[in-house]
Order: sequence, then C-alpha cells, then structure tokens
Amino acid sequence: MAEKDSLYSSGDGRRIPICSLFKDSRRMVFKRDNLGREILSIALPAALALTADPIASLVDTAFIGQIGPVELAAVGVSIALFNQVSRIAIFPLVSVTTSFVAEEDTINTVKDTINIVSPQVDEGEYLETGSTMNGETKEFIPIKGGSRNVESSDSVGGSLTVVKLEHKRRHIPSASSALVIGGILGLIQALFLITTAKPLLNFMGVTPDSPMLNPAQQYLTLRSLGAPAVLLSLAMQGVFRGFKDTRTPLYATVAGDVTNIALDPLFMFVFRLGVSGAAIAHVISQYLISVILLWRLMEQVDLIPPSIKHLQFDRFLKNGLLLLTRVIAVTFCVTLAASLAARQGSTSMAAFQVCLQVWLATSLLADGLAVAGQAILAGAFANKDYDKAARTASRVLQMGLVLGLALALFLGAGMYFGAKLFTRDVNVLRLISIGIPFVAATQPINSLAFVFDGVNFGASDFAYSAFSMVMVAIVSIIFLLILSAVGGFIGIWIALTIYMSLRTFAGFLRIGTGSGPWEFLRS
Repeated sequence: MAEKDSLYSSGDGRRIPICSLFKDSRRMVFKRDNLGREILSIALPAALALTADPIASLVDTAFIGQIGPVELAAVGVSIALFNQVSRIAIFPLVSVTTSFVAEEDTINTVKDTINIVSPQVDEGEYLETGSTMNGETKEFIPIKGGSRNVESSDSVGGSLTVVKLEHKRRHIPSASSALVIGGILGLIQALFLITTAKPLLNFMGVTPDSPMLNPAQQYLTLRSLGAPAVLLSLAMQGVFRGFKDTRTPLYATVAGDVTNIALDPLFMFVFRLGVSGAAIAHVISQYLISVILLWRLMEQVDLIPPSIKHLQFDRFLKNGLLLLTRVIAVTFCVTLAASLAARQGSTSMAAFQVCLQVWLATSLLADGLAVAGQAILAGAFANKDYDKAARTASRVLQMGLVLGLALALFLGAGMYFGAKLFTRDVNVLRLISIGIPFVAATQPINSLAFVFDGVNFGASDFAYSAFSMVMVAIVSIIFLLILSAVGGFIGIWIALTIYMSLRTFAGFLRIGTGSGPWEFLRS
C-alpha cells in the first residue's frame, strides 16, 4: 500500500490523478520489474507486427515511385482510401475483440486454474466455468471424464481440494463472434469498394480527366479483393492480443509481408503489370496471413459455438457502434487531409503520401504499447485489481513519451537522407523536405495519443472515447479546411498537428481528472 500511495498521492495525502501519470518517470520507465517485463513482452511483438504492414506499404511506394510520380500519387490516393474505409470496420472490431477476449480469458483462467471444490465430487458432477459478464450464459464442464486434465492438491482442512484444470482448447465466445463479424464485414467492404471505386476516387480529388484516375482505379479495385482476408486476419489478431500473445500475429504478418515484398518486383517489372502487380502481390500476402492465423487459432480455441446464442453479437454491436462513431470521425479527418492534398495536384499528393506513410508507420510503434496496456488493463479491471490498473496506465504512458521523443530524433535526421528512396522527382522531394519537421516533431504527441487510446479501451471506456473523438474531429476539420486554403501543403500538416494534439488532450483529460472508470484514482 505504501508503494501505491507514493505513486498516486500528493504531499498532503490527497490523491492527484493528473500527477500520478508521469510521477517518478525517470526511475520507473526503465525499471525491470514484473510489470515492465509483461508490458514489453506484449508491446514489442505487437509493435513489430503493427509496423510490418506500413513498412510493406512503404516498399510498395518505393517500387511504384520508380514507375513515375503520377503512378505514385495515384496509388497514394488508393491506399489512403482503402486504409480509411478498412479502419471503419477494423478498428472497432479489433479493439472490442481484444478487450472482450482478455476479460473472458482472465475470468476463465481464475476459475479454471484454482477451484475450491468438495473432494467428494462424483463423475457426474460439474464445475461452473466460463464468463458470466453482463449476465450472459454460463458453461458447465465436467470436472472428471471431460476434455480437460485435472490435478488435485492436498485437501484443505480435510474438506476442500484445490483443483487445477488444464485447457486443451479454450472456449471463448468472443473469438467466434469476432470471426463471423470480420468475415461478413470483409465481404461488404470488398463489394463496396469495387462497385464505388470511381466515385470514391472522384471524392478524393481524382477527377475524370486526371491522369491518376486509371492507375488509381486499377489498384483500388484489385486490392479490394483482399478485404475479407484483411478483416479476418485483424479479427484474429484481436483474439491473440486478448490472450496477450502478440508473437503469433507477428510471425504471420512478417511471413505475409515478406511474400508481398518478394512478389512486388516479379509482378510489377517481370510480368509488367505495373500498379496492378503491386495490388495483386498485396492481396496474396493478406490471404497468406489469414491462413496462418486461422491455423494457429484453431489449435488453441474451439471456434464452433454450441449454439447461436453463445455468439455475443449484442455486446459487439453495442460497443462496436460506439467505436464505429469514433473511427468515422478519425477516418474523415485523415481522408479529408489526403483529399485536400490530392486537390493540389499529383506533386503535392505524392509528397503527402510519402510523409503520411512514414508518419503512420513510426507512430504505430506506440500502438504496441497501447495493445499491451489494453490487454493488461482489461484483465486488471475484470479482476478489480485497481492498483495494477493504475500502475499499468502510468507505466505505458511513460514509455510512450520516451518512445515518441526517440522517434522524433530519429526521423528528424533520417528522413532528410531517406527521401530519395521513394522518388527522384525534384518537386516532390522539395515538398517532402517541408513535411519532415512536422512528421518528426509530432511523434511524442502521436505516441501519447495512441497509448491513451489503448488505456481507455482497456478500461472499456468506449463511450467517452467515441464522444471525445467526435468533438476533436469537428474542431480539426475546421482547421483543415481553413489552413489548407491559406497555407496549402504546410497548412495541411499544421492542421494534422493540431488534430493529434487534441486527441492527446482528450485522453489525458479522462485519466488525469480521475473520472469515469478512473474514479478510483481519487479515492
């Protein structure tokens, strides 16, 4: 208790949540205790997995940039459009799945690992297991003669026995629900993008007389065929994250992205398919990732539910719709920025595409910490372990700030020398050099924003996350429209900096004031 009070109290004994977030950060952020090791064991593979796909997109961008600036700009618009439409479905699905699976797995582990029962349990008697969250169904599994091994310790007081159950395959209703929803959403997304590719590109600023239209439409249509695989693979990654297993998604993602990088030059230059070849290579890689994850998941989880009622669609829809509102707000801001850049011409869009891809790829490193924070916090809140919840939130935020500062220094120096990897066009390189200071300087802000998201999702604070993001989006859209008209390319990046700053402030406000699920910080 003394340690907890030292972390979250002021000198006069009153707890000040806003001070607890970064208190003793120099001492705690690099401390190698159990919590630090748990965070890093989840965050490092998650960060590598999250950055693998943007890195593969950067390689795509580098290959396409060798064809010409028009093709580079066209693919940039298509990638931005595909990614933003995907996020509308992916982000709520993955975030909700991670929290729900972590909660269910934590409760099941507690119940299944150490159960105090009578030693006179007969063959026909049953032990109650499974999640009972929100008053939902319970599952009864036989202690003996079932599909799980039973280990009994010495009896306690002559009447009680500690029983340890070892799972062969876990029954997690949220995992089955996530796969069904992911498959359906993937098919809907594919049909939507294929049938509306041209009008969507027109909305993004690629007019019918633009030279970007044909390559952009080819790339978007072909890449849309991989949407079902993208949604399914991300849903399964959410399940593995809930299990605190981020290594399996990393291995699958790396295998898929290496395949993508290897196939790019083959299809683009050997078979002379150009931007279509890049899209085909990407689709093949996504289906490979899905197959690997499904194979590994089937070894661990019983994916066939006993009945339809075990699929928790109501929980997914309720919280998923809240996050859907949030993602639409986020998506609209980034898509609007890309559209405003495209309206300034192919040179502006090509430079914006390079800067945006680097911006997102490096910032997503912090999302690894967000994943770790969400998984650990969901389990801590399920166990009502508020001390661990507070320590976890504080630690991942401190790590996020340090990571952001390190990324700022790295990008500030590295991008000036690395820009020529993406294009040799002098005008595009000039605009990239203008965007570099913004890409680098916003890294600490971006890192904190992503980590705050994971922390609030771990607390299942989905309603606040949705409402605050809508408010942030409204203000940011106004800044985007005004500043892009006044400042052009620079104005867009100033507006994006304001947008990420507001996101960080919204996350800080909730925890820093000890409101909502964080009220315990003030008690």
